[in-house]
Amino acid sequence: MDFKRQMDGFGATKTIACLAMLALILCLFPSCAVDVANRYYGKMTYPPKQLDEVQILRECPVRPYDVIADFQSRRESPEDMKRKAAQIGADAVIVSTLGGLYAIGEEWAGSDSYSHTYTRITGTAIKYRD
Repeated sequence: MDFKRQMDGFGATKTIACLAMLALILCLFPSCAVDVANRYYGKMTYPPKQLDEVQILRECPVRPYDVIADFQSRRESPEDMKRKAAQIGADAVIVSTLGGLYAIGEEWAGSDSYSHTYTRITGTAIKYRD
């Protein structure tokens, strides 16, 4: 029996096996940031800071500040935003998470069992005015 005849018998099975293998390979790869957009403002640059010197904030601080950069992406964490802010010498990064899963019937975000999920994250790197 020649090779072509052997392969003809495996048409659908072969296709399904290939798709299953592709799905498995994609699941095994670690997630990485996608849809990344960074915007840096101002003409001054600052020396990098240590991670423990940068605050993660969930809302704007009362203290006066200047925005030095905005970051946005998918598949990153608040710690990733903090790392980016530290690299450019920011004092803090204001983090917002957007999108995510929700349960039908749980309309209020505060009581939603999926409120910790998100699909997009943004960070605004700030420098406090002294």
